[in-house]
Amino acid sequence: MHVTPSLPSLRRVPPGAWVALAWCASTVFTFLARIRLPGQNGPNELAAAQFYRWDGMLFLTVACVLALAGSARLGRRPLAALAMLLAAGALLTTNLAVGAIQLAQYLAVDIALYFIAAARPRRTAAVGLAMALAVLVAWLSVRLLMGWDVDTLVELTVALTVVVSWLLGDATHRTRVHAEQLRTRAADQAVTDERLRIAREMHDMVAHSIGIIALQAGAAARVVRTQPDAAREAMTAVETAGRETLAGLRRMLVALREADDGDQEARTDGPGDGGAVDPRDRSPEHGSAETASPAVPGQDEASTARTVPLSPAEGLADLDRLAAAATAAGVRVDVHWTGERRRLPPDIDLSAFRIVQESVTNVLRHAATTACRVTVDHRDTEVAVEITDDGRGRGSGTDTGFGLIGMRERAALLHGEFTAGPRPEGGFRVSARLPIPATGGTGTR
Repeated sequence: MHVTPSLPSLRRVPPGAWVALAWCASTVFTFLARIRLPGQNGPNELAAAQFYRWDGMLFLTVACVLALAGSARLGRRPLAALAMLLAAGALLTTNLAVGAIQLAQYLAVDIALYFIAAARPRRTAAVGLAMALAVLVAWLSVRLLMGWDVDTLVELTVALTVVVSWLLGDATHRTRVHAEQLRTRAADQAVTDERLRIAREMHDMVAHSIGIIALQAGAAARVVRTQPDAAREAMTAVETAGRETLAGLRRMLVALREADDGDQEARTDGPGDGGAVDPRDRSPEHGSAETASPAVPGQDEASTARTVPLSPAEGLADLDRLAAAATAAGVRVDVHWTGERRRLPPDIDLSAFRIVQESVTNVLRHAATTACRVTVDHRDTEVAVEITDDGRGRGSGTDTGFGLIGMRERAALLHGEFTAGPRPEGGFRVSARLPIPATGGTGTR
């Protein structure tokens, strides 16, 4: 079965190779035009006297060497390479006994000029265009000064092809620059969106903690005289919740301030509605102060101090639920735990879960596989998560919603490390390492 080359395969061919191929094709065409081909009464063009002599062969050899050398240097020194191609075209034309540089002799120049205009700064491209036109003008000027015949129409045609090649290259350059600007804006917007999402989640965690503090403090106040042990337990819970909330806020604010200091562009302020949460981002697991139930009259006050009717934000403890949902959707998720499982600060726990959640979602959407593996490693000073699959090797990398950017932003805000890319053995791998502060909670979860 015949398979045509794909566009990415053609793009791997260097520009110099295309220019060299154009030179060889135009040189062969020049010879074919000066011999009698089968079915013709004679050649299309008459060969000059020196065309087959030793001096003509010498000129041809020097021109080919210049053209091939210029093709090889096109990527490193574009203007020098273009000068060699122009010299080669002019030198080969002297063997043809014609009044103007022919289109065939400028074919390699046109292609080289296109690549220069497409890939180089506009100043370099403009200099290249001026060089190509200057050679044509110089050729006509010399022949006119010597009193020789000139073919002005052919020269104007060649000049037109030069301008068209430059315009096509310049249009390609503008398109690429515009596409890069769009990608940069989209990436910046993805970072901003992820920060807003993190801010909303932080709002939920703070609201949840404030709800705990309010309930525990109220319960402690009611039983402080009758049940001092229960009051002490409640106040300990208040202290723990307050310290964890302040530590999480401090980490997030410091990281955001460092990121903003490194950005020279003006950024819009965070949520200006006093931390209002987008209802779309709420879930039954996201608790808030409004969800706290007040103490019921007559309820045992000691049990109220110990029991808080609030649901915490999502975390790594919810991985089994996430795996079950993904398995129901068609991708089996195997969750493996290593190290000693312990309670993590809420912001780190939530970010680790979000990274796993986004990665599993991308496997479902893009990897074209039926299984993936999630590994959670609790280490002494950090928690590491790794998500791997054996799909098409692009998995999360094809995420059109900039999921990788969001995951990388989460890890960066917590001073962690994030990597993602195809695996050598096939499939895709996402890995994140989030450091745990020295004051992080301990104990089993």
